[in-house]
Amino acid sequence: MDRQLNVGIQGEARLTVDESNTAIAHGSGTVSVLATPALIALLENAAQNSVAPFLEAGNTTVGTMVNIKHLAATPVGLNVVAVSRLTELDGRRLVFEVEARDEVEVVATGVHERFIIKADSFMKRAANKSKS
Repeated sequence: MDRQLNVGIQGEARLTVDESNTAIAHGSGTVSVLATPALIALLENAAQNSVAPFLEAGNTTVGTMVNIKHLAATPVGLNVVAVSRLTELDGRRLVFEVEARDEVEVVATGVHERFIIKADSFMKRAANKSKS
């Protein structure tokens, strides 16, 4: 089992909104604000960052569920900080509360689930799909 992985562990990820992470660039909208897909990736990154130091060599995590509310738009030029807190640990299943804030307000809240996996085995199974 992975070392010292406990409920309450927190993580963080940051970005500055630029044209590459807008809704226009992601194809998810027609306005130049932080895209929901980019925001979700940032929230996932915060969760991954929180547990990465505790994982055994060869292990990583993969996202399996995201349920967020994107509450406010963030324009190009503003900074966004995503934070995660591990709220449930059930074997390999990890559940996080996540939140993102820009320089003005909370822009997203939600729940994110990840699973601990053995990276080599996971990638072998994924590669086998392309051989089918």
